[in-house]
Amino acid sequence: MSAVALSPAPTTPRNAPNPPVGLPADREFSFDATDFERVRNLIYQRAGISLQAGKQAMVYSRLSRRLRETGHRSFAEYLAWLERASGPAGEAEWQEFINCLTTNLTSFFREEHHFPLLAQALQARRGQAVRIWCNAASTGEEPYSLAMTVAETLGHQANVRLLCSDIDTKVLATASRGVYDADARGLSPERLKAHFLRGTGANAGSIRVKPELARLIEFRPFNLMSPQWSLGDPFDIVFCRNVMIYFDAPTQKRVLEGMHRVLKPGGLLFVGHSENFSDARELFRLRGKTVYERVG
Repeated sequence: MSAVALSPAPTTPRNAPNPPVGLPADREFSFDATDFERVRNLIYQRAGISLQAGKQAMVYSRLSRRLRETGHRSFAEYLAWLERASGPAGEAEWQEFINCLTTNLTSFFREEHHFPLLAQALQARRGQAVRIWCNAASTGEEPYSLAMTVAETLGHQANVRLLCSDIDTKVLATASRGVYDADARGLSPERLKAHFLRGTGANAGSIRVKPELARLIEFRPFNLMSPQWSLGDPFDIVFCRNVMIYFDAPTQKRVLEGMHRVLKPGGLLFVGHSENFSDARELFRLRGKTVYERVG
């Protein structure tokens, strides 16, 4: 269902102050500091994301498309309409709002020091049923990097399953397709040959993940701010890389407590290179470079 099924709110005249930093005075839509603070509050409530004060231009650029597609002429008008939205159409627009404001920078085998450590953890669990959760799946490069590590370490028939989630439904659709440019960053010629099919004809220049690799993964939308984490059996390994940097300290602590609950005793948490949880020692102990072990 298109989000424009909702009826736009009537226009509310307003006196616009000076434009926020980085925005021209002759911009297409009315957008001021009050609107920006309103966006910051809404994305924090819905996704736990703490937008920095200097992100006005980014917010304007990314949300302007939603204003055009929904027929609104100012951010105040759009945000008032969004806050009143309800039902399936309302939820669809809230998802569009979140999709616009999330960042999806990724590549295959990004922060490559983690993958030998993952292989070691898999070897230690050889012969066991293993569950891995990647909760920032983005467009799929990280999930398929994990799956390739599983296949190279234990084989495609290993009893390993990956749950890969993201709050952004559009990037998950891309991940599920498993189609990428043949020159995608991070893939060696050997891995390209072993794990991908090359496109021909109209699909020349593209690659697709082989079915035996894709079968290891389940993609699912998931919001870390959800009050209930209904994710099935506990996980042996969780990848939560470059996610916490978007959260404030109380939100980080709440998410870490959730990770602790869904990990098995001794389970491993892999995080991003700029993330440090030394103030959560009651939950996790450092095991290696940006790798933590569940306490208790």
